[in-house]
Amino acid sequence: MSGKLAGKAVLITGASQGIGAATARVFAGYGARVAIADVNEEGGRETAAQIEKDGGEALFVRADVTVGADVEAAVAATVAAYGRLDAAVNNAGVEEQGSALHEVTEDAWDKLVAVNLKGVWLSMKYEIRQMLAQGGGTIANMASVAGLVGLPLGISDYSATKGGVVAMTRTAAIEYVRQNIRVNAVCPGVVRTALLDAAIEGGMFTEAEAAALHPSGVLMDPEDVAETFAFLCSDESKHITGQSIAIDAGMSAG
Repeated sequence: MSGKLAGKAVLITGASQGIGAATARVFAGYGARVAIADVNEEGGRETAAQIEKDGGEALFVRADVTVGADVEAAVAATVAAYGRLDAAVNNAGVEEQGSALHEVTEDAWDKLVAVNLKGVWLSMKYEIRQMLAQGGGTIANMASVAGLVGLPLGISDYSATKGGVVAMTRTAAIEYVRQNIRVNAVCPGVVRTALLDAAIEGGMFTEAEAAALHPSGVLMDPEDVAETFAFLCSDESKHITGQSIAIDAGMSAG
């Protein structure tokens, strides 16, 4: 087996589609053994099946990241199958169509916080427990450029959850660096996914307007984000921790 993630046991949440599925495929291509956790059983199993068809090693575990017992079981299933947990990508998340802050409902707020923030916290909680027991590991969290800068898109609640992930990542990195656990976050700009398609169909913006949010004027593909996750979970980034890396074609630079 060859590749910068060769033999590593990795848990990826929210890997039934989009960036998560692309990340699972990229990791497997680099030699990782991948556990896919998602509430979408059909999509999750399809991702795992595709990896195995391509010669990789993968398993699917149904897990709702807002439920601690589910996350704990997903970590346990990964360890049962692969013997350890070398790296985790906490990608599971939800978005919204865009509402002014005073129009955001409590239900919308609670859902975003439960999945995007509590879900990352629960994932880290059980991943770190395992990594402490085995002597180290690497965690990469999905944040967003919206957690780094303000954007006039009616996403104050979404931005709050992603800003929380950025802050939690930074603090966790300091807490566990001496236990050989690295924690980083990835902050994408606008990526071509089904969620973007839904936002366009919902009238949030046109594809041209979405691309124009980037100074480059070009949208990104899920694989672009996946490659950054792979770098952060490999030994190539062994001295990088506590960072929130923007993949946004300069969107946060202005």
